[in-house]
Amino acid sequence: MTKNLSIVEYFSYFKDKRLINVFIFGMSSGFPWVLIGSVMSAWLKDEGLSRSMIGLFGIVFGAYSINFLWSPLVDRIKLPILYRWLGQRRSWILLCQSFILLGVILLAGLDITAHLGVAAALCLLIAVASATQDIAIDAFRIDTLSENESHKATAAAAMATSGWWSGYALLGAIPFYMADMPNIDWPQVYYFLAILMLLLMSCVFWAKEPESNREAVHAELERIYQQKLALGKQTQLTKVTAWLAVTVLDPFKTFFARNGVKTALALLAFIFLFKIGEAFLARMSIVFYKEVGFSNTQIANYSKLGTGLITIVFAFLGSIFNHKYGIVKGLFISGVAMAASNLMFSWIALAGPQEHLYAMAIVVDGFTQAWSLVAMVAFISMLCDRAFSATHYALLASLGNLGRTLLSSYSGVVIDDWLGGNWSLFFILTALMVIPSLIFLYLIRNKLYELENSYHGKN
Repeated sequence: MTKNLSIVEYFSYFKDKRLINVFIFGMSSGFPWVLIGSVMSAWLKDEGLSRSMIGLFGIVFGAYSINFLWSPLVDRIKLPILYRWLGQRRSWILLCQSFILLGVILLAGLDITAHLGVAAALCLLIAVASATQDIAIDAFRIDTLSENESHKATAAAAMATSGWWSGYALLGAIPFYMADMPNIDWPQVYYFLAILMLLLMSCVFWAKEPESNREAVHAELERIYQQKLALGKQTQLTKVTAWLAVTVLDPFKTFFARNGVKTALALLAFIFLFKIGEAFLARMSIVFYKEVGFSNTQIANYSKLGTGLITIVFAFLGSIFNHKYGIVKGLFISGVAMAASNLMFSWIALAGPQEHLYAMAIVVDGFTQAWSLVAMVAFISMLCDRAFSATHYALLASLGNLGRTLLSSYSGVVIDDWLGGNWSLFFILTALMVIPSLIFLYLIRNKLYELENSYHGKN
């Protein structure tokens, strides 16, 4: 790892067209969270649904927690026609984006109050397609850099993070501005979002499919399995069994073999715990802003546009820090910042809709989002075997999403039933949720330093 690299030299990495592709696909990854997250929450709130119901709508995000279950298929299955045209990664990205587009168009034409179940089903469709798209996008990012380019890993993480926030926050600000315009309702907003989705889909054709020896590795593993199973006689059954073994078993076998069972379990536990508190805040944030008294335009200015711009800036600054001082230290700093960010929102709950406090909270939150995402994306990427990059990244990232989606879906219930609508106490609780992960990170820090040094030692 070239830690003495100058800032000018480091920023020269971002001229790499491959990293620009990573940024664009990051936008495609973040944008669906607008469709079924913040904008959907605002629409449901304006239709008069309860906080508990809005929170439960977030269950659809559970798709991001279990996408590792079908991630081996994204690594192995070649889509008819699309594979020959676009390659393994881009073909899956385009297919998933097509389903997202379909879901948005159907939502736009729906009477949501009369067909709430249908709306939830369409949100689930978008969530599953988006979670599958993320598998392919993350694998694209890992595959696009060769193994001797690990020094660019934090730069790629910064581009992925800034891209995600550009899609989620910058593009996500537009529907809130539109919602405050006269004669524009939420269905019309969704038709506009469908147009944005179509533009993101066109970017698939601009990117270049990354080169990989993945298929050669898979073929060799299949050959070994076939030899063990066939006992001198090749049959269709042995071929199918070997294919399934390489597809389903080897990714998990390889991950635990590379890290050891104890370390692997420790890594999985830390990833699960790290961002639970932040997720509780995120799920209820739009509802909180509207109840405190902020307008849709203010939400767009601060929570979308402001957070997006600040996060993008801090993403690049965070990538410099992680590059120079290491990913593990970056995780420590972002964890402390997460707690501070949540406490800022507790302050707003007590003080009311004061814009200067909102602005301060957004700065702290933007810093938190940027540093934690850059550090976590780079951290998870270094744990992946390139032969199973889609499966490994999906497995690790889905654990981080598990606590964020399943537990945060009950955030509305916590506020209504447990805390009696006390927003200030709720945000204090979310700040305390960060502590267990920081303790866990400290306990496994030495092993993480070893993994980090080993990863960068490949250069």
